[in-house]
Amino acid sequence: MLENVSLAIASPSAIGNPMIRKKVCLLGAYAVGKTSLAARFVHSMFDEKYLTTVGVKIDKKSIQIEDRDLDLIIWDLAGEDEFVRVRTSYFRGAAGYLLVVDGTRPATLEVADALRERIRSAVGPLPHVVLANKSDLVDDWHVADTDLQSLVEDGSKLFRTSAKTGVGVEEAFDALAREMIRSEA
Repeated sequence: MLENVSLAIASPSAIGNPMIRKKVCLLGAYAVGKTSLAARFVHSMFDEKYLTTVGVKIDKKSIQIEDRDLDLIIWDLAGEDEFVRVRTSYFRGAAGYLLVVDGTRPATLEVADALRERIRSAVGPLPHVVLANKSDLVDDWHVADTDLQSLVEDGSKLFRTSAKTGVGVEEAFDALAREMIRSEA
């Protein structure tokens, strides 16, 4: 005779839908807003103070996409310029990346294109999205949509984002997560 028996029902994550971890890199020139984008996405905050990333800053955010639980391990890599190159060893193990351009500085397009080629050479083609950041600075915007087209010729998606206002940030990370899931299949 069974009395006082309680059944524990496990969550879908515990049974057939385990938490999946995905390493995501944020790449771009210095001061394009990579750290601010990560802070907006992970902590829903924006800080006006400019802080240079030295090396890499790692954050984590758990999300659910297409009934799957994902831990995004976000590697905010130091910006690249004529004096500093991003170490290709940081790309290893990445499932995808966000390529960030500053819409107020056209020179960041060249850096983004060079980084995209370096990541392809280092680890092969990976799911990625392109972010034209600082869309809130309308009067200072100097990058035409036609200029951005070269970065999305491979079928990647383009998002106009603002780390300050949050416009497009969640959507960009979600789109990348969906692409990473699709590339598994």
